[in-house]
Amino acid sequence: MYKVMLVDDDYPVIELLSETITWGKLGLHLIGIHENGLSAWEQAQQEMPDIIITDIGMPKMNGLELTTRIREIKPNVRIAILSCHSDFQYAQQALRLNVQDYFLKDNLNPEDMIQLLCRFTASIDEETQAGWEQSRMKHLYSETRELRKEQNIKNFIHQPLLSPVEWKRDFSEFGLFAEGDHCLPVITYIEDYRQVNYRYKSVQTLNFAIINVINELLGDLRTKVLHVKYSGKHSFLLFSYKPSLKTNIYDEVLISLKAVQSMILKVLRIQLSFIIGNGCATPEILKLNMNEMLGSDEQRFYLKPGDMTKIQVKVQDSIREKLHLFAYYDKASSELREVFISKNQDRAREVIDQWISLIHNERYSPENVKDWMLKLLLDLKLKLHSLQSIRPSYSADSLYKEIVDMDTLSELRQWLIGHLETIATKQEIGVGTSKRAEVMEACRYVSLRLNARITLDEVAEHLHMNSSYFSRLFKKESGFTFIEYVTRLKMERAKELLDQTNNTVGGICELLGYDNQSYFIKTFKTHAGVTPVEYRG
Repeated sequence: MYKVMLVDDDYPVIELLSETITWGKLGLHLIGIHENGLSAWEQAQQEMPDIIITDIGMPKMNGLELTTRIREIKPNVRIAILSCHSDFQYAQQALRLNVQDYFLKDNLNPEDMIQLLCRFTASIDEETQAGWEQSRMKHLYSETRELRKEQNIKNFIHQPLLSPVEWKRDFSEFGLFAEGDHCLPVITYIEDYRQVNYRYKSVQTLNFAIINVINELLGDLRTKVLHVKYSGKHSFLLFSYKPSLKTNIYDEVLISLKAVQSMILKVLRIQLSFIIGNGCATPEILKLNMNEMLGSDEQRFYLKPGDMTKIQVKVQDSIREKLHLFAYYDKASSELREVFISKNQDRAREVIDQWISLIHNERYSPENVKDWMLKLLLDLKLKLHSLQSIRPSYSADSLYKEIVDMDTLSELRQWLIGHLETIATKQEIGVGTSKRAEVMEACRYVSLRLNARITLDEVAEHLHMNSSYFSRLFKKESGFTFIEYVTRLKMERAKELLDQTNNTVGGICELLGYDNQSYFIKTFKTHAGVTPVEYRG
């Protein structure tokens, strides 16, 4: 009998499958039911399954990481994905984790699962040991080749070029610098990398997706090109060509880049941007060019999502002394504070975009822009929170960690707008304008305990008030019932955690004091209009 493992933190789904499917009649043995990937992985190391049915988002270890780990030991394991959302369909074509099928939990039909299990058992029966070994060796060769390309390029870029002849021989393995060929490098950037990484759950999964989609597409292009991953955020496309007066290589490259960009956006919902280097006749020139491209942080910072542009030559600042960005700080801070006191959110975006436009035109250094925005946000939050007597759900360190890894002005703009919209929402539900000390103390009490269950009786007792009287007073002063207020505050905190961390939905549910994940998801959807996974995606 083939061994099956169920892995899902949604108990009703596990109950439905484990009790509805007659495993024995299908020639299957259900060896384990787990509520998180880590527990399943621990059992798998002792008793390896033939078939895994797993959720994606789970605490401790997600389903894709579990799948990757098990495949390293048993590449021919059969896998079916359970999901609360349809995002995975955009990546399944590219992940190449050999995930045979996926099911949306909302439409889960045990009969469909039974049919899939029958196909699994039939395919395992037909699979010969020789065929498995051949498949395994092909998979290992592909992975090894990608790693070798990446390491060779990094060594080429960062180590002394002692023997150009030797490097040319190494490059020939990957089709570069053949007789008479030149090379044009293009650096490729993933836009909004933080959110993309959250959506794909792991860097390894994201890399699998991008590498496979690009490599499949490159074979159809007219120009010979090699894709090499450099880091999680960016990679290189190296175009080989023979110089000719008849053909403009830059025009050819632009056509290819548009095809790559379109396919990645269509299949994976990831936006790419590109900086195009210069044509290189020798490895020595290519090395210099690629180092220059990796150092083009400022050009990258002002790149708009989807841009394709040639690398710019670095020039010294103009003799004309431009005003330092912090000279505008008081004016910007005052404008934003007045906007939020007047609760005009449309005007807030307008003010932000005016300052973003100034920064873009003046081309201030990325470090100065980040320092300026961080100080602006911290000061604004401190002033508004002090007016509302509500403990802020952030720290300077956490905001710094968010901003330091941002690569573009466009990403910074979205980050700042996101935080300011959170401030505006909390202004609406913060009851900070109440003149009653009891209500303000109740708000402070709630803001300090968002990680726990909070009841009306508990807060009334803390205030030494009758619970019925406190309930009426709170509703009169705020316009919300006390429970509505607590729920709204928790859901806003949930949004922050979804935006700013890679915690699972189950983990966020626990952090906010909810015992039942299904109830938490339902509450979030009522508040935000979408499920937590849809909000993050």
